[in-house]
Amino acid sequence: MDAPRRALVIIDVQHDYAAGPLEIRFPPREESLPRIARAIDAATAARIPVIVVQHTGGVGSPIFDPETRGFALSAEVAERMRDDWKSVVKQHGSVYAQTDVAGWLRAQQVDTVTLIGFMTNNCVLATAVEGEGLGFTTEVLADATGAIDLANDAGFVDAETLHTTLLTLLASNFAAVASTDAWVAALEARAPLSRSDLGTSSVAGAERAGRHAA
Repeated sequence: MDAPRRALVIIDVQHDYAAGPLEIRFPPREESLPRIARAIDAATAARIPVIVVQHTGGVGSPIFDPETRGFALSAEVAERMRDDWKSVVKQHGSVYAQTDVAGWLRAQQVDTVTLIGFMTNNCVLATAVEGEGLGFTTEVLADATGAIDLANDAGFVDAETLHTTLLTLLASNFAAVASTDAWVAALEARAPLSRSDLGTSSVAGAERAGRHAA
């Protein structure tokens, strides 16, 4: 099997996720930020392409206003910035939506995109799903991402349940999901991450639920 041609995509590791209703709850930022830093350091050491993404709500927006501190990158990312990184500002959930990210990745001959950052329940999810249609293999680092609590007319879900559920969903079809340590080991070995698929996940789900697979 050919070695993956990876790029690391750092999604929206911005100050607006540090407090208020958008505060990352699971894993908490004090746990995920060091894992994000570790992934960045490993990518730098391996000399793979890196894209850093920031979300904007536009000037005057209550969140991600580019003229406020909330838009700025957290120190774990900002202090590691390099001139050869690609910087992107987006207005939609997916990093591919109305940006040149997909074309840039192809120009770098990247076939495998590793996602870290925030939020699992929005931009990570949207990017992983769109990546399938664009032909990229996607990897998501479970401990270098994070979710928030959500409630609306459809119901309520806490951040831990949401994060775990969405990563289980992504791992069933759209992405390989792993810890940062497992990814660093795979990066150093120039090896792909192991991944599941919908059939395998459905059989295992039926067994865990106490049902026999058909």
